[in-house]
Amino acid sequence: MLDTHARKYVEPVIQKAAKSLAKRGWTANQVTVVGFMIGSSAGLFVYLGQPYIAVMALWLSGFLDAVDGAIARQTKPSLWGTLLDILFDRVVELSVIIGIAFRFPEAMWALLLLTSAIVLSMTVFLTVGALADKSGVKSFYYQAGLAERSEGFILLSLMMLFHSQLIIFTLLFFFMILFTVTQRMIDAKRMLS
Repeated sequence: MLDTHARKYVEPVIQKAAKSLAKRGWTANQVTVVGFMIGSSAGLFVYLGQPYIAVMALWLSGFLDAVDGAIARQTKPSLWGTLLDILFDRVVELSVIIGIAFRFPEAMWALLLLTSAIVLSMTVFLTVGALADKSGVKSFYYQAGLAERSEGFILLSLMMLFHSQLIIFTLLFFFMILFTVTQRMIDAKRMLS
């Protein structure tokens, strides 16, 4: 929801960073890889008991994820870059979930539910994207929903920072994703029928 409706407020900063990096010779795929490496470290930091560093790494990777797309659109987007972007986004999220699970094993059951919901959501998202005739500014059809990447980052951050409420935030995230799956299924039924 935030990615769809609030992006316009941060877009000038994203565009400025993209232009600056592109001017220095950075490609979209290089920014994707750097964002991936930074974001993947978030899980390690949360496991090591450094939740503030983990949250900073997560959000910096998210910013670079937006910047790499802006660079791609300013230059030449590639299907390989799209694949890397989607794959690395999931690995970053999984690294955080795995780091939390190892740090707080008592919440493993809730984290497994969350991971299952993410798999369902991505299955619907990617399948609809493959079947849809539509496209937008991205190189694939993007289905908006309640739980998009920004909401995920907010909830992952809350999960890392407030471990005494970890199960509550994890279940909230789980139900938000299930709601999003329902939204996307309804949209898919309308579009694909």
